[in-house]
Amino acid sequence: MIEISSLTKAFGKVQAVNGLTLEARDGQITGLIGPNGAGKSTTFRVVFGLMRPDGGRVLVDGIDVTAGRLEAQRRIGALPDVRGLYSRLTAREHIRYFGQLHGLEGPALEARVGVLIEMLEMDGFADRRARGFSRGQELKVALGRALVHEPSNLILDEPTNGLDVVSTRAVRRLLREMRDAGHCILLSSHLMSEVGALCDRLVIIDRGRAVAAGSPEELRAWTGRDDLEEVYLRALDSQAAGLPGFFGAGLSGAGLSGEGA
Repeated sequence: MIEISSLTKAFGKVQAVNGLTLEARDGQITGLIGPNGAGKSTTFRVVFGLMRPDGGRVLVDGIDVTAGRLEAQRRIGALPDVRGLYSRLTAREHIRYFGQLHGLEGPALEARVGVLIEMLEMDGFADRRARGFSRGQELKVALGRALVHEPSNLILDEPTNGLDVVSTRAVRRLLREMRDAGHCILLSSHLMSEVGALCDRLVIIDRGRAVAAGSPEELRAWTGRDDLEEVYLRALDSQAAGLPGFFGAGLSGAGLSGEGA
């Protein structure tokens, strides 16, 4: 479970995250969506412990990310927006290396690497060096690295960007299976078709603040729109006009509603 409370982060005069509060629960896929520059990637970097917040708190399975960064990171698998592969390593070597960083070794590590290569359909390029990989191949390797230590929480930035239809369906199927097994999954995507197909709950943010949150059904009822793109635009329009946002009853808190108001 990932809990974000009154999170703030600024870069000079730019307030990237401005009092963001949200909750991503075990056994659910939570979508964090918003325009470019809304604070999604910064939020993910704080959750994974790559940045220290200026204010507020992030808990991963009850562990404060600032105070217990390494322990929190052991419980998270992260797929960043920049995949960052080493060009001279093979796909298999990437996954093995990250497994070693998480303390895996020996036959157990090799078995886990093999499972991921099969699961992500990487057999055809598992032993090729990463230089020259397609975007889809890069994403599969990055996803394998994120899953190698079997984390209870996943944070995924554009998890199917660059994949073909068959691979996209395979990744979506994998995420649903992990959700059904009780994992907490927090993802961002610009594809409304993707969040509609995957997400149990959505949090729409703009200018570093939550402006609407709830299940897709709740947000459709609030806006009177069936199309999630229209729901998304309606939430942003409400924020621009200074109107109250919408926060479904299933979310904890008055604190969250207060941030969006």
